[in-house]
Amino acid sequence: MWFVFALLSAVFAALTSILAKVGIGGVNSNLATAIRTAVVLLMAWGMVFLTGTQSGIGSISRKSWIFLILSGLATGASWLCYYRALQMGDASKVVPVDKLSVVITLVLAFVFLHEKFAAKSLVGAVLITAGTLVMVL
Repeated sequence: MWFVFALLSAVFAALTSILAKVGIGGVNSNLATAIRTAVVLLMAWGMVFLTGTQSGIGSISRKSWIFLILSGLATGASWLCYYRALQMGDASKVVPVDKLSVVITLVLAFVFLHEKFAAKSLVGAVLITAGTLVMVL
């Protein structure tokens, strides 16, 4: 089931890029990011209340709060940079560079989370990097 959600995430991410590129025309990238973020915030809290999971907020550990806040800051920085890049460049070039996050995530997961970095992960990372360079250059 995780694969279905991951695939849907990829589809929605692709739609995000195309819709953002069209919508950002003539709009400050920071303002566009703030509007997008407000919509995401409403959707996320809507799902929390729709599923009745708001009662779990009190049981979140201090460590989880810290890392969720740091993750939120990283997401915000990513979105601000992404929207600025989309405003300045072609979506067909910005998106592949953005997807280098897959390679960076593999490395960070190996270093910090001690996840396995198999030969197929290395081959995949090299192919993603090479593909990105082919698409951008």
